[in-house]
Amino acid sequence: MILNFYFFLFKELVSFLSWSPVQIGAPKVQVAEELEAYPTESVELSCQFNDGGGLTKLTQVSWIWEPSDGHRDNIAVYHPVYGQSFPNVAFKDRVVFLHNSLENPSIRISNLRMSDAGRYTCEYATYPTGNEQGTTTLIMLSKPKNSANGVTVQAGTKSVVVARCEAADAKPAATIEWLAPVGGNHSTSTTSGPDGTVTVRSEYRLVPTPADNGREVICRVNQKTQKQPWVYPIKLSVEYLPSVSIEGYDHNWYVGRSDATLVCLANANPEPTTITWTAASGPLPETVVVEGNKLTVRKVDDAVNTTFICEVKNRLGSSRNQITTVVIEALEDPSSAGVVAGAVIGSLLALLLVVALIAVLLTRSRRQQRRGYPSSGDSIATGSGGSNGGDYGNKARLLFSNSGNNSSKNGTGTNNNGPIYTYREGCDATGTLTEKANDYHHHHLHHASTGNAPTAHDILLSSEMDEAERRKFDLDDSMEEEEERYDRFGGAGGGGNILPPAYHVHRGHAGEEMDVYLDDDMESQRDGSVISRTAIYV
Repeated sequence: MILNFYFFLFKELVSFLSWSPVQIGAPKVQVAEELEAYPTESVELSCQFNDGGGLTKLTQVSWIWEPSDGHRDNIAVYHPVYGQSFPNVAFKDRVVFLHNSLENPSIRISNLRMSDAGRYTCEYATYPTGNEQGTTTLIMLSKPKNSANGVTVQAGTKSVVVARCEAADAKPAATIEWLAPVGGNHSTSTTSGPDGTVTVRSEYRLVPTPADNGREVICRVNQKTQKQPWVYPIKLSVEYLPSVSIEGYDHNWYVGRSDATLVCLANANPEPTTITWTAASGPLPETVVVEGNKLTVRKVDDAVNTTFICEVKNRLGSSRNQITTVVIEALEDPSSAGVVAGAVIGSLLALLLVVALIAVLLTRSRRQQRRGYPSSGDSIATGSGGSNGGDYGNKARLLFSNSGNNSSKNGTGTNNNGPIYTYREGCDATGTLTEKANDYHHHHLHHASTGNAPTAHDILLSSEMDEAERRKFDLDDSMEEEEERYDRFGGAGGGGNILPPAYHVHRGHAGEEMDVYLDDDMESQRDGSVISRTAIYV
C-alpha cells in the first residue's frame, strides 16, 4: 500500500510538470533570437519573464544595446516604483515600452537606422536568484542603390573600361555579374560604409573597335532584399574616324551619257561634320554638280576621265576614299537600238507580206491562164478580139476539133465519142443548143427523137467514152505540159491575149477558124476532142 501511494504521487508530479509553462532547464526570460528590419521602419523587441512557482521577486528590468563593436549601453529601464527611463540619447524619443509591467517589458524602436543593428538584451534584476536575461539580435537590411552606365571611348589597341555597374549602400553586400557577347572581362571592388552598408562596384573592359559601337552588355545585380535580380542593358559607345566608301560607278561611263552619279558613304562616330568632293586632276569639271554626299555628272565627256576623291571629317579627324572613272567610246543607246531592231523586224515582216501577196497573185494568174479566161477585148461569142464583147453565150459550149479526116466532134469523123451538138441562132444573143437524134449515152440518156433506136455504131462510141472517162485523171500531167508550152508560146509571141495552143480549136463549116474559150470543167481526150466534166450528155 505504501509503495502504491508513493507511485501515485510520482505520477501526479510528472503530470503537473508536463503541463507547467516553465519547464525544467528552460530560460525564464523569453525573447526572439533574431529580427530583420529596414531603415526608417519600426521593430518590436518582445521580452517576458516566466516564474513557475512565483518565488522569484522581480525588482527591475533593463534593455541593453550592444553594437557590433562590443560596447554595452542601457537604452531603456523600467522600475515598478520609479517608472521608465531612457538613458541613451541616441534612442531618445525612438524607444517606448509597450506595457507598464515587469512581466512583459517589450519595447518598440521607431525610425530605425542602419547603426541600430546589434544585440539587444532584456535583463531582469531578481531576488533571490539574481539577474536573469535574454538576448535578441537585430539585423538591419538595406536595399542596394543600383546604377549602370556606359563609358564613351575611342577605338584603339588597349583594353579600357567601356561600362560600369554599381550596387551602393547595401546590407548585406550585393553581387554583380556581366552578360556580354563582346569578349571582354570585368573587375569588382567593395567599399564598407560607417553604418554597416557595403557598396560594390564592377567595371567591364575590352579593346574597343568600331564594330563594338552600339553593341550591348548587361549588368545584373543580386542581393537578399531584392525579390528578383536587377538587370540593366548598356549600349557601348566607341568613337572612331570616318570610314569612307564610294558607290555608283558601273564602269559604263561612255561619252554622251547623262546623269552619271557617285555617292560618298561614311560610317563614323561621332557623325560626320563635312563631306568634300575633289578631283585629282584639279578643279571639278564644269559638267559636275555636287549635292551633299552625291556627285552627278550631267554629261559624260573626256573631262571626267579622272580620279574623284571624297573626304569626310568628324570631331576626331578626317578620312578619304577615291575612285578612278574611265570614259569609254560612245555606245549605242539601248533604247535607240531597240527602235532600230523593231524597225528592221517590221521591215522584214512587211517584205514577207509583200512576197506572199505577189505569190498569191501569181498563183491566181496562173490558175486563170490554166482555165483559159479570155483577156479583156476578146469576144467569146464571135472568136474575134474586142469587136463584139458581149455576154458569155451558148456558143462558148461549142466544142471543135482539128480539121482533117482523123476526128470529128459532131459525129462526122471516124472516132466520135461524144454527143452531137448543133447551134441554132435565135432571137437572143445567146442562141440555142440542140442535140441530134442519133446520139446515145448510157447514163440517163435522152434522145431527140424517140423513134430511132441506138445503132451498133452508137454503142461502140459509148464504150469508147467510158474508157476515156477512166483515163481522164491521167491528163493532169499533159495539162501541166500544155501550161509550159503556153508560157513559152506567150513569151515568144509577146502577145498578152494569145490563148495556149492546146486551147486553139480549129473547127467550122467551110474550114472557118474560131478561137474558143474553154471553161475550167473541160477535159481533153486522146483523140483530140474536148468534153465537159460536169455536162450531162444525152
